[in-house]
Amino acid sequence: MSRELRNLAIIAHVDHGKTTLVDAMFKQSGLFRDNQQIENCAMDYNDLEKERGITILAKCTSFIWNDIKLNIVDTPGHADFGGEVERILSMVEGVLLLVDASEGPMPQTKFVLTKALALGLNPIVVVNKIDKPDARAEEVIDEVFDLFIALGANEKQQDFPIIYSSGRNGWAIKNLQDERKDLNPLLETIVNHISSPEIDKNAPFQMLVTMLDYDQYLGRVLTGKILKGTATINNSVHAIREENKVVERARLTKLLSFEGLKRISINRAECGDIVAIAGLQTATVADTIASVDVTVPIKALPIDPPTLSVVFSINDSPLAGKEGKKLTSRMIWDRLQREAEGNISIALKKSNELDSFEVAGRGELQLGILIETMRREGFELSISRPRVLYKIDENGQKLEPMEELYIDLDDEFTGVIVEKITQRKGSLLDMRPSGIKKIRLKFTIPTRGLIGYHSEFLTDTRGTGIMNRSFSGYEPHKGPIEGRNRGVLVSNSSGNAVPYALFFLEERGTLFVNPGDPVYEGMIIGEHNKSNELDVNPTKTKQLTNMRASGKDDNIKLSPPRTILLEQALSYIQDDELVEVTPEAIRLRKKYLDQITRKKMSRLP
Repeated sequence: MSRELRNLAIIAHVDHGKTTLVDAMFKQSGLFRDNQQIENCAMDYNDLEKERGITILAKCTSFIWNDIKLNIVDTPGHADFGGEVERILSMVEGVLLLVDASEGPMPQTKFVLTKALALGLNPIVVVNKIDKPDARAEEVIDEVFDLFIALGANEKQQDFPIIYSSGRNGWAIKNLQDERKDLNPLLETIVNHISSPEIDKNAPFQMLVTMLDYDQYLGRVLTGKILKGTATINNSVHAIREENKVVERARLTKLLSFEGLKRISINRAECGDIVAIAGLQTATVADTIASVDVTVPIKALPIDPPTLSVVFSINDSPLAGKEGKKLTSRMIWDRLQREAEGNISIALKKSNELDSFEVAGRGELQLGILIETMRREGFELSISRPRVLYKIDENGQKLEPMEELYIDLDDEFTGVIVEKITQRKGSLLDMRPSGIKKIRLKFTIPTRGLIGYHSEFLTDTRGTGIMNRSFSGYEPHKGPIEGRNRGVLVSNSSGNAVPYALFFLEERGTLFVNPGDPVYEGMIIGEHNKSNELDVNPTKTKQLTNMRASGKDDNIKLSPPRTILLEQALSYIQDDELVEVTPEAIRLRKKYLDQITRKKMSRLP
């Protein structure tokens, strides 16, 4: 006997509490025993998700409440992973829009809501973290309503139910005066407001693939919603692509349903349910899996284009092969193809340069996550500076991607931030108080103006500022933007860094290496105090005579070097520099290691 179904996605700005709320639903639905130990944010099982505290990959789960099956999808809140959000929304009938009771609607709130409204979905607005001391529930609701109107929501969408909640404490209420005890008010609203999926059991089986991942036992696993018919084990199916192209024929050898954090094998799945299929070798995201008598694929949603690209190439430094095992261009290309297959917001092509590949994505964070994942898998890579992807309009005018930028900061830093953003071709659109001695600034700025700015922003605001961005479209090119205003210290020799040499180099700038670290010719070991590039010798040792003893080096005291993380490294380098990425280290280097070659190349037009 089939149960009633509700399919919904949880959408929100990053860190507004989506995953924590799903955790609370798990606990109150009886999915776990009372004494069972589970991790906080159990849906974020990826190592990088746990470390960064963000959702990177969309994930499906389900549980039973009052004999109704709720299929819930936890979606990323960062615009860099917008491809995940867009795909997921195509297989649900409703969404929970979470908004922080203090911060209110933010750039990604607008981004995900735009996608939901365009699909005709009717959101339930959940004002989360209502128990925060600085919560401002009524103002936030007004801001959400203004956002709905600004995005062109229809009358039914504007008449949204409102729930106030604390995902961390596991309660939800319909009115601020209600008793705060459990999530039943939220679950009741979901069942009453979100419709059941349309069911057409008699039609041939059809499913649009929206997610692809890999299982160490099952191999490729395709996830999607059954739009028509019924899926049964051993049924013959084929995968269809645009222009009615059949890409693969197979049998449904493995059919999986979601139960909490697990996938369980089932023999039959009915129309409207979200399921996973294993065993197909070629079919991928946006393909239609259907009975063999279906010849026309289901139309997939268009995805916003990538805005940034970087070049991945083999690591050809003198240290290549000493810290990683996956070194060849073939290994890198195969891994990137596998990523592009499952992540449709990534575009991949071979570069004009030997053993290098151009990877385009939504932003620095998305590309940084991919590089970090490959690094942990044992790859060694050389990565170029991110570059913006331009467009040319029908009049031959150059268009560049623009971002909508929101900045929350203490009002004492307003002047310096407005000046810095203006230098990067940003335009101030709005300035308003956001708390005691707090200001919220809204800008439009070219995407390239934000490359490398985040670390400088944190320095200027003493670590207290919060910056959020969202792609807003293409506009005419805004003109040149001043780049890094300091040069670098470049090693002119190979070996290990020596304390004696580093002691005398400290007065020239900020160092990136420790004593004993391996260095090589062409490696960037620090930032110069001046704007020019300086070749230095970090391996130079003290000349020993009968008047000088080597033991004197024991008294040398060095300042701690600056640690550069991956995203900071990508934004720091210039066009003639690369980031060397290995499982053990992240280094900066010149594209051409030899000093004479660098000088020759710098003279070329």
